[in-house]
Formats: sequence, C-alpha cells, structure tokens
Amino acid sequence: MSVQNHQFENHVSRRQLFQVSGSLLGMNLCGLLNARNLLAASKDVVRPPRIRSCVFLFYYGGPSHLDTYDMKPNASSSVRGEFNPISSSVPGLQVCEHLPRMAKLMHKVAIVRSMHHTNRLHDSASTETFTGRQGPMGDREEFAPIAQFYPCHGSALTYYDKQQSIFQHQQAGEIRDKVTHATLPFLFHNVVTTPCQGGGFLGDQYDPFLISGNASKVSYSAEMLKRPNELSLERIEQRRQLLSQIETERTLQATTGTRQLDSFSKRAYELLDSKDLPITLKVEKEPAAIRERYGLKPDAALKTDAAAASSANRILRGQNLLLARRLVEAGVPFVNVQDFRQQGRNWDSHQDNFGQHKRILLPTADQALSAFLEDMDDRGLLDSTLVVALGEFGRTPKINGNAGRDHWPDCYSIFLAGGGVRGGQVYGSSDRIGAYPDTNPCTPADLAATIYWCFGLDHRAEIHDHTGRPHRLSDGRPLTELFG
Repeated sequence: MSVQNHQFENHVSRRQLFQVSGSLLGMNLCGLLNARNLLAASKDVVRPPRIRSCVFLFYYGGPSHLDTYDMKPNASSSVRGEFNPISSSVPGLQVCEHLPRMAKLMHKVAIVRSMHHTNRLHDSASTETFTGRQGPMGDREEFAPIAQFYPCHGSALTYYDKQQSIFQHQQAGEIRDKVTHATLPFLFHNVVTTPCQGGGFLGDQYDPFLISGNASKVSYSAEMLKRPNELSLERIEQRRQLLSQIETERTLQATTGTRQLDSFSKRAYELLDSKDLPITLKVEKEPAAIRERYGLKPDAALKTDAAAASSANRILRGQNLLLARRLVEAGVPFVNVQDFRQQGRNWDSHQDNFGQHKRILLPTADQALSAFLEDMDDRGLLDSTLVVALGEFGRTPKINGNAGRDHWPDCYSIFLAGGGVRGGQVYGSSDRIGAYPDTNPCTPADLAATIYWCFGLDHRAEIHDHTGRPHRLSDGRPLTELFG
C-alpha cells in the first residue's frame, strides 16, 4: 500500500544536535528533550516564498467527507451510505465513485482527513475557515449584520505586501500592481452574508476585489470597473486633479478616516484606468473547447427559462475556476473562489444527501476541479500555485431520517494541490466512522499558518487591531509535512 502518511523531515544538522546535547556520548534526558524541541522548532522556520499565488476554493454548505474523500465502506449502512469507493491513481487510495476524473489525479493531491473545529453553524464555521480563527461572537449564525473582526487570509497577505512587498518575487504587471486579492462570488453577491472575507480590523481598504457572475450570460463583471455613461474619461481626470489638490492641502491634517478615504479613491481611479483587468474577466474570450472542458454547454448562455437558468448556475461553477486560472495567469496572488449558495443546490445536504451529491454536486465539482488542475498543470502554473479546496465543515457520520447528513465540524476532509505539495499522500486520519480525528488532528489555524508559510511569512508575526492589541497571523502551525 503506497498511500503516504506524513513523515517529519529532519532539517537539523548533526552539528546542531551536538550543540544542543553537548555530545552524542554524553546525551542525557535533558539533552534528548532539547534536541527534540529543536527538531520541532525547525519545522516552523520561515523559508523563502515557494508560491506565487493561492486559489482558495470554498464549497459552501459543507461537503460530506464520508461521500467524497474519506469513505467508510466497512461501516454499517447507516454510516457508509449509498456510494461505493473506486481506486485512484494512487494505489491504496480510494475516492467516491462519482469522482472519476479526480480519481485519476490523486497523485497530484494531498488529502487532509483530520480537520476539525468547534463551530456547528455556517456563519461561524465560515468565519474560522476564511480567517483561521473563531469570530469574537462565538458559534452563531449572523442573522443581524456585524462587523468582521479578524482579516481573512487574502487581506492579511495584502497588508503584508504593502508593508514588506512579499510579492516582489513575482513578475510585475498592471493587474498584479492593482489587485492582490480577488474573490469570485456566485452571481451578484457574496456566497454568504457572513463578514469573513474582508479586511476585518485592518480596514475596508484591505477588502478583496469583488467579481460578480451572470448565470444567464455565463459572464463576469466588477462594479469597481464600471463608470456612469454620462461620466467621460475627461471629467474623471478633472475630478482626479481637483481631488489631488484638496489632498495636498489637507495632508498635515489627515485623520485615519480621511487616509482610508484617500486610499479608496486612489484604488478606484487605478482600477478605472486598468486596460488589462476587464479583458482578464472576459472568460468568453477563451476557446470554446476550453470553456466546455470546464463544463460549459454550447447553448448554455442562450436559454432563459427557469430550468435552463438552474443549469447555467451549475455551469458557472466551472467557469468560476476558469476565471481563477485567468487571474492567476494575470498575476493576482490570492483568489477566493466561491461555490453555489442556493439551498437545494449547495453542499448543505440535510435531506436527500445522496441524490443531491449524485445528480448535482459531485459531477460538476469533479469536472470543474479536474479541468482546473489539469489546465493549471499544462500551463506550468500549478507548481507555483497552492490550491486549497474545502467546505466550512463536514457532515454527520449517521444518516438522518430525511436521508441527509447534518453539520459536523468534529472531523472532515480538505485537500491541497500544487505549490510544492507532495501529491498522493494522506495527512491524518479519522476514526472508523469518520466522526473524530484518529491521528494528527489539525485545525483551520494550521491551514492558515500553512498558507502564510507558503508565501514566506512567519505565521507567528503580529498584526495589531484598531485598539493596538497584537494578534498573531495564526495561532496554528504550518503543515510542512505535506510539502516536498
């Protein structure tokens, strides 16, 4: 069986071990403990950036780990469900029968089967997924809007780029200079109203560049690139010059609020000036064969009835990833890709879990994700791009009375590919029914630390909120064992 469980890499030299313990012959218990601590500490050493970008694919609603990448064929029928496992490109590693395309690519993927946290509700679970921390309000659904506190991964990276130019190893370009963090909401709004994908206490100026999708036309646009028809480029330039004069006069009297407003204005003008960014959003410029590879049907944009609109919604899932590839090609370092929101079409399968997965969820996810990984690899982008795919939690081991599975944050699976990840391995494991981690449990904080580590940041570095209180980038540890 060649499925690889993680192995710690020894980055400590013999000289370092001798320095810690005195000498090999004189090594006592204290020396052994010190050597072990040195070995553990070496795992967290910040190294030069190995990735240029990260695509963070979020399956809203919580996919069932038991029906995708952590099946339990030997469990009772009330746990294992209706699906059968199939072999993959990695001997000994099986996946769901409804993921045939991904089964052929498992040698490029690392599965983490021991992710867990304590949030049982969508909003708080989504918050911890995107930020690596539980929100200050705890485990709750945010029926009334509240401000986001902790910044999401992309916003924190944007902040550090402004402070330290952490993306300076990338090739400069017009889009890279204007957008470091983009998010693809499904349709015309964010996937969830939960405030978890913005700058948090860093400020709104660190919110992502929002991209909207039109399901009927299978196309994309961004509000920040639009200008009123009556506002000519000449008038925009006149306004900019006037604003520049006002800014010069008030520089010495600037407050935090006015500085943030100035930042918004500057960004808005820069985006309006962009020539390449609107072109990048035009996935319709892609050859038909490429778009169809990601799941587009030739006549998908021509139908307007309700059934066709639902079909177009599902098709747009694959086009989201196609646009993510175009953004990575254009130099955007961090791209959030959101999945379906509509109840009955997302992964929140409280009823008819197997019917939803078989008819709607797994086929589209299988085609879109496999096309994305293959396309990225073919274009030489996968080695420098970390791909993370996950939901906010998993589903209950026990099937409920409605043939569904309910929320389950106690153990679930995520996967990583590209960016130096050693494919074909499994990190951690769940117990015999997929209820709790059995070995090597890890958390969203560990995932956050891993993302920062891959970009060359020390996850222990501090950022400060509006009161001056320090917070670590992440309280977890990088999962360095996943990387070659």
